[in-house]
Amino acid sequence: MLKIEIPGREKLEIHSVIMDYNGTIAKDGILSPGAGQLIPELAKLVDVYVLTADTFGTVEEECRHLGITVKSFPREGAAKCKEEILQGLGKGTVAIGNGYNDILMFDAADLSIAIIGTEGAAGSLLSHADVIVTSPEAAINLLLKPDRLKATLRS
Repeated sequence: MLKIEIPGREKLEIHSVIMDYNGTIAKDGILSPGAGQLIPELAKLVDVYVLTADTFGTVEEECRHLGITVKSFPREGAAKCKEEILQGLGKGTVAIGNGYNDILMFDAADLSIAIIGTEGAAGSLLSHADVIVTSPEAAINLLLKPDRLKATLRS
């Protein structure tokens, strides 16, 4: 579990991190090398889930060495599927994504991190994010080095 104390806000106790795959931690179906190095570190502290419609059919191969759970879902209704998976995990969740279909998941999460990477990000998602970063490595490092979150989110 991760405990994150942000001045002026309720303390966060994080048990699970949910990451979208394509466009968030992967580009064209290939896992970002930096994310591939940091995710196992994060998985030592919390349960990590990658959610995907697996557009490129690569997620199992790309993530098999990470020590995480991969959950695929139908390409239709992705937003609702992601929200339901997150809600099934209970309190203490972080959502990381970049797409329009991540909005419901962001709204249900205790902390949400949007990534504007090489595949961009849905503009409407940004207003649902607690934090916006420019790479999957930056998103993961916010959790591994939570003092960075304090600086960004303190009231």
